[in-house]
Amino acid sequence: MSKPAKLALEDGAVYAGYSFGADGEVFGEVCFNTSMTGYQEIITDPSYCGQIVAMTYPEIGNYGVNEEDAESRQPFLSGFVVREYSRRVSNFRANEELEQFLARNGVVAIQGIDTRALVRRIRDRGALRGVLSTKDLDDASLVAKAQASPSMLGRDLVREVVTDAAHDWTQGLHPLTRLEDSASEHVETNGVAPESADFRPHVVAMDYGMKWNIPRYLSQMGCKVTIAPGTMSGEEILALNPDGVFLSNGPGDPEPLDYAIKAVQHVLDQKPIFGICLGHQLLSLACGAKTFKLKFGHRGANQPVMDHVTGKVEITSQNHGFAVDRVGLPGELEVTHTNLNDDTIEGVRHRELPAFSVQYHPEASAGPHDSSYLFERFRESMSVASR
Repeated sequence: MSKPAKLALEDGAVYAGYSFGADGEVFGEVCFNTSMTGYQEIITDPSYCGQIVAMTYPEIGNYGVNEEDAESRQPFLSGFVVREYSRRVSNFRANEELEQFLARNGVVAIQGIDTRALVRRIRDRGALRGVLSTKDLDDASLVAKAQASPSMLGRDLVREVVTDAAHDWTQGLHPLTRLEDSASEHVETNGVAPESADFRPHVVAMDYGMKWNIPRYLSQMGCKVTIAPGTMSGEEILALNPDGVFLSNGPGDPEPLDYAIKAVQHVLDQKPIFGICLGHQLLSLACGAKTFKLKFGHRGANQPVMDHVTGKVEITSQNHGFAVDRVGLPGELEVTHTNLNDDTIEGVRHRELPAFSVQYHPEASAGPHDSSYLFERFRESMSVASR
């Protein structure tokens, strides 16, 4: 028999359901993701640290989990919420059921609640703090705990997910991954560009909570990849003698990350830079921009973005609760991409230096892959800088 569980929000709303993960009680900002697939990648994305994630797609778990699709060494999200958990696994790649995976990794999860009502509440009122529990089922007690839980604003969550020490990365993309972009037209069967025999750039990838598909892409493009802790100083980064520096995604509010902003400022005029998600925000902050918290964030695999360079619309995967502010954007930054849903900035580039970034995830797995050309653009910028 399923064990009861409850999700309570700081505004007094309480949702009753049943546990299908680990026993326990967890706190976090409650957010939602609109992706129809990719729940394993979402669960293992370190950017969700400090958050309770609700899936809008009604049935989750039907294709199980596998080792190849993990995006980090472990789940870092606070809790997981679905309408219906499916125990009927149909996928030749699956080697474990989602319920077992969550329990083994200590993730508290709830099913059987009205996720449509939950999402509408968040969209109307904005992001809300919450508590998910299988131990305390008293409504008043849970609401009080949610109200006393910490906010995302001003917290340094990067230190909770960052890698301990610099290390090499050699794994490329999974054979089933398709490179449906212009860069793939000249990629050999092993995924390495032909010219890489003459130029194999060394990329120092700053890990602020990095999804593993990012270094997979970099390695696939023929780069030598060193993953470095996001707490590393600019001097330490340059001591690794990179041809380029990558700034990864990561959790939470970017403005408290003074050490990361200073490190980016130190290397900005020294090496080509490419940033994704939190890395995009850090590059912008290092140039003098400001960030702000979105009402309920962008999380899903179908966000339309306009590329102002090509005039094309890209369908993108996104996961962020903060954005770069157009107000006061420094003159040296040019906006290259814009979200077509709310006109927020989705990409910038430096007008004089080889540095650019995007707010969304071009490395997305399970997709889409409209924007994976950006990795080739980064590689080309390193090639030019090395001449």
